[in-house]
Amino acid sequence: MTPNPTNDLLNNKLRAIIEVAEVLTAQLDLPQLLQSVIEKITDLLEPAEFGVILLWDPQAQVFQPQAVWGPALADRAAVLAMRLEPGESVTGRVFAENKARLLETETAVAAEKSSLRPANLLALTHAYGRDILPRSLIAAPITAGQEKYGVLVLETLRGPLTFAPGDVPFVQALADLIGLEIDRMRLDAAAAASREAHEANRLRTEILATLSHEMRTPLAAIKGYATALLLEEVTWSPDKSREFLQLIEAECDNLEGMITQVLDSSLIDVGQLEIEPQPVRLPRIAQEIMEEMQRQSRKHRFVINFPAQFPIVDADPQRMKQVIRNILDNAIKYSPDGGLVVISGKVRAEDVVVSVADQGVGISPEDLIPLFDKYFRVKAPTGYHVPGTGLGLPVSRAIVEAHGGRIWADSTVGEGTTLNFSIPLREWGGT
Repeated sequence: MTPNPTNDLLNNKLRAIIEVAEVLTAQLDLPQLLQSVIEKITDLLEPAEFGVILLWDPQAQVFQPQAVWGPALADRAAVLAMRLEPGESVTGRVFAENKARLLETETAVAAEKSSLRPANLLALTHAYGRDILPRSLIAAPITAGQEKYGVLVLETLRGPLTFAPGDVPFVQALADLIGLEIDRMRLDAAAAASREAHEANRLRTEILATLSHEMRTPLAAIKGYATALLLEEVTWSPDKSREFLQLIEAECDNLEGMITQVLDSSLIDVGQLEIEPQPVRLPRIAQEIMEEMQRQSRKHRFVINFPAQFPIVDADPQRMKQVIRNILDNAIKYSPDGGLVVISGKVRAEDVVVSVADQGVGISPEDLIPLFDKYFRVKAPTGYHVPGTGLGLPVSRAIVEAHGGRIWADSTVGEGTTLNFSIPLREWGGT
């Protein structure tokens, strides 16, 4: 059978379209995807020795090269640095007219490139490696429906082959494939952003409801005890009055703690959480917070276990108190029947670890992963309500990480939980 050059050409172009379509289905971000595509196109289309995909930036009002390829290019970075204004050279004209253009001669190419701004013309000279002009050029608009995204430009530089009119529909088909993929990715991104915004609004509503409920509880208790003390028809004994005042003080501390967590969470969001390191004895801080917690909970028995000569660490003492208080508060909340709570310390080669172990309800494996995420609340298996804002552990994580340490949990459902955090060791002595 006599070979048919026309059929061979059509088959080659069909194969090229299929291969480019396969590249476009790869799970890559847009810059990587466009770079892979321009390399594939330039390799498959024999006259092409240089290719560039330029996308229109509606905010900056310029065309920006997103992907460049050409084995003979001397300076690819020079092309990527170019910024073309509307109407500049063949790119601007093709985009404005939304129609592919073929420049078959060096004279036609020179006429189009004469409208390039000097900086862009110099960049191309660096890219080509010398003061030469392409022998032929095809530019096709990258569109999808009514959306215009940019321009695909292919050039021949030194090779014997040049682009012909029959290549224009093929290059336009490739540009259309690129446009469809860009459109799909942007629609997916818009849909994802919409879902994220919806989820953020839902979470914000839940957070406000939770905070409102949690803050009303101590406020109601404060108002109730204060009202009782103000009753003129009742004479309270000094012991009972003192008890009411102590309860009011405890509820005020509880409310103050919630407000502090919310404020700290806001500071973390804007990167303004302040850490003021100084020499700190963690066993002393742990002892202080343990005694504070013991006054709040009579159901629990607290034990502290730090080795002798536990090293001094470089840390913010107030923030360390906050971390240990949050972790102990968490241990109390999730062991409602009481039990033993052990605060222990361990010295390792490069850091120290403080652990708080309780005998509470435990945490399921699926809840351990998001445990330190903001507003996440472990579901108590017994169904009782666990008070709090859901910010204590996330704030603690931010504080520990700001010190260069990390925080983690080990737990078994029904057997209790151990929360651990590490602080790096640094030598003291004026260095």
